[in-house]
Amino acid sequence: MAEKPEDIDEKIDYGAADRFWKAQPATVDGMLGGFGSVSRTDVHTSTALLKSYYKPTGPRPNRVALDCGAGIGRVSKLLLLPIFNEVDLVEQNSAFLDKSEKYLGSLDERIGEKFCCGLQDFSAKEGHYDLIWIQWVVIYLTDADFVSFLKRCKKGLTETGLIAIKDNITNDERVYDEEDSSSTRTDEEMRSIFSEAGLTVLEDRLQTKFPDGMYPIKMYVMR
Repeated sequence: MAEKPEDIDEKIDYGAADRFWKAQPATVDGMLGGFGSVSRTDVHTSTALLKSYYKPTGPRPNRVALDCGAGIGRVSKLLLLPIFNEVDLVEQNSAFLDKSEKYLGSLDERIGEKFCCGLQDFSAKEGHYDLIWIQWVVIYLTDADFVSFLKRCKKGLTETGLIAIKDNITNDERVYDEEDSSSTRTDEEMRSIFSEAGLTVLEDRLQTKFPDGMYPIKMYVMR
């Protein structure tokens, strides 16, 4: 018999997730759970999505983005900094943030703040971000903390700002992973949380061309 979503939610253990990630190498392969080979395809698909909303014409507007669950800065380096002038990082693993300076190289000069904390404790500066990008990290939040985090993110957007979430989903029922204390939700559950947070989904797209055996991955753009 399948577990109820609320029962799975109660299993979420932030300490266990933190210990899991502290044991992972501060490399691109480590950030991607051993699937470093998908990085180029991942970034290509995400870039196509963002370019439909952020099209530089002439001098690039002074745009600021926030990278949530940033790790060593893979998404910032390959996706966000080519589009935005400045990016802030949020990452609870201090070792990953320490490694980000070397990984980003000269691009580190365009990193604004590096916040070392979990998303359940993070509050975005109000009215500051043109984009808040959240990838492969909300699976570690309880439903209540997920909703609260999104409400705070919404306050952190500029008038035309957007929130984008890219994460695993399941096709039929929520799945709990004991190894890293994560909870992968269905599309319906994700949309319910977005609605509760007062967000409207403008678009969603599926990630394609990933290896067989991986969860479906969906991108949501909201405000």
